[in-house]
Amino acid sequence: MIYPTIDPVALQLGPLSIHWYGLMYVFGFLLVNWLSKRQLIEQGLWQKDVSSEHFEGLFTTLILGVIVGGRLAYVLFYQTEYYLAHPLEVLYIWQGGMSFHGGMIGPVIAGWYYCKRHGLPFFKLLDVIFIVAPLGLALGRLGNFINGELWGRATDVPWAMVFEHVDQLPRHPSQLYELALEGIALFVLLWFTRHFKWPEGSRFGVFLIGYAVARIFCEFFREPDEQLGFLFSFVTMGMQLSAAMFVGGFMWLWWMKQRAQAA
Repeated sequence: MIYPTIDPVALQLGPLSIHWYGLMYVFGFLLVNWLSKRQLIEQGLWQKDVSSEHFEGLFTTLILGVIVGGRLAYVLFYQTEYYLAHPLEVLYIWQGGMSFHGGMIGPVIAGWYYCKRHGLPFFKLLDVIFIVAPLGLALGRLGNFINGELWGRATDVPWAMVFEHVDQLPRHPSQLYELALEGIALFVLLWFTRHFKWPEGSRFGVFLIGYAVARIFCEFFREPDEQLGFLFSFVTMGMQLSAAMFVGGFMWLWWMKQRAQAA
């Protein structure tokens, strides 16, 4: 099967190019915004504990956190030497280069600061947002597939694809694996838990563990980053960061349990 080459530019307006990848980010943020608001309404928190003004301000802060955190983590973990030699290019986010793990930590820190400053229920909002965040991840992986990037390892499975801009080897369409597991499957799991009476903040811990498991599994089919390769044996940078995320998820759940008992 030949990878269906798709024009990464969705719309050309004179000198302005609107890329599908950027649109996936926009669609993802809008979808997460809408479903988060729906949950707040269901829980009776809308306009009571969280005003529309504060909610939109929070989302703007989260978007900035995703961009800054994702970019800095990519620079730190994936291309350190290059950006030390070309420091100004750290700002060239339109050239690509984002790390999910930083794109997750960034909005958590930014969201905590915003909630503390405005007296918003941080742990409740953390759960509400990360229950639906996997849908944003799914759209991001769809953007990766459209761009023909982050392709998989060579294989002989029947559904393998030849990414002709890479080589003539049939490869795993690993972007679609990640879309299905890190995105849709993780969303279904978390959405199913939203009515369970767990300590506030627990869903975020489940998100960390669920994403880590899905990402580590998918890394076995994804071609390692060219500039890094395998860190040792079969371990990739994505696996290493996700393993830390897995441990952090259990530590987070323990903290939420202790916090609930103390309250």
